Amino acid sequence: MKHTIKNQSDTKVQVKITVSAEELADIKQKTLARLASKVKVAGFRPGKVPAKVAEKNLEANYVNSEVLEDAINSAAVEAFDIEKITPLDQPKVDVQKYVPNEELEFTVNFETLPKIKLGDYKKLKAKKVVEKVDEKEVAEVIKNIQRSAAKKQVVERAAKIGDEVILDFEGKDKDGKEVPGATGRDYALELGSNSFIPGFEDGLVDKKAGDKFDLPLTFPKDYHHKPLAGAKVTFAVTIKEVKEVALPELNDEFAANAGPFKTYGELKEDVVRELTEQKEREANNRLKDELIEDLVKSSNVPTPEVLVADQMQGIERDFVQNLLYRGMTLEQYLEQQKTTKEEWLNGDLRKQAERRVQIGLVLAELSKAEKIEVTKDKLEERLQDMAKHYGNTPEVMAELDKPEVRRDLANRVVTEMTVDRLVELNTK
Repeated sequence: MKHTIKNQSDTKVQVKITVSAEELADIKQKTLARLASKVKVAGFRPGKVPAKVAEKNLEANYVNSEVLEDAINSAAVEAFDIEKITPLDQPKVDVQKYVPNEELEFTVNFETLPKIKLGDYKKLKAKKVVEKVDEKEVAEVIKNIQRSAAKKQVVERAAKIGDEVILDFEGKDKDGKEVPGATGRDYALELGSNSFIPGFEDGLVDKKAGDKFDLPLTFPKDYHHKPLAGAKVTFAVTIKEVKEVALPELNDEFAANAGPFKTYGELKEDVVRELTEQKEREANNRLKDELIEDLVKSSNVPTPEVLVADQMQGIERDFVQNLLYRGMTLEQYLEQQKTTKEEWLNGDLRKQAERRVQIGLVLAELSKAEKIEVTKDKLEERLQDMAKHYGNTPEVMAELDKPEVRRDLANRVVTEMTVDRLVELNTK
């Protein structure tokens, strides 16, 4: 078997292979031995038919076709092994010449993992920045604790700021169509919490239980849910209950009821400590993200299309699922965004997919450069942690024992260790 390899791009490879008559003869004997086990010939037991006898009882074109398939498979695998390359997708085979028993020439085209040229991963620019805890944040946390301990009593009067209102609401667009994600039933809303869009809570003030009315509003242009950003929506509102909220005083008794604290000062110190630890975690996560981003930018990371396509499918599937949770279909989302599915797929979604592939490839290359591997003990430790988390049932243990699950977890642990190593190298 002779072969030549040609890199058509950073990720696309073509291998041209020639199989000689002698090699075809060897492959043919193996093919006939395989086919003979399925041939029935009088005088021979099933599976015991000699290859030469089997050939006489098989159509020549069928034998030649099977030999061709076996020859392509064995020659291609041998070439891949010699060149130490692994196709990322099903290779495309193109037969240029096939003369049964004499010669075979064919090419295989496929994508493979590209060569990654890492940037100087020990001198990246990102730095850790920990935000300070301010009094407003502390006050807000304590306010939430205070709200959770509040006593609520149904009242007959009109609602005012500070009350909790139980309501139904249904948002409709200018054409009277229901707006997905703008509907609620038996929703509890504290007036003055600013948890709804501007104007909504103010529109409930002075309303009583039993009142029904329309509330025309415009969503902010920077609203977090893009389909509703800047949208004009009329809410059909029904007030079901108005509750007066009595907040407990912020004193030592309040602190003792909130947790293992003797004084209000101890509660406040605990809140500060929790917020400080939270900001430390957030700073660490930001640093990891920024270091990875710096590493991708400073490295040469070609992206195989087959991996990008796979990521695009995953992102689209998750996005559609999240839309369904909000009561919206992809078609409705695209209509609101005034775009087509093709434009959406080839725009932001493709960029996300390409970035995910680049991150995965660059971290895999870094793990090799730093010789990072997960030990058997560490993997078993993580598996035990997962088992405890999911209940340690026989079903859970059986699932965690699957080779593909163990392999996926091992890859995740290596990725975590690689990112931790990247942080270590850039924070000395």
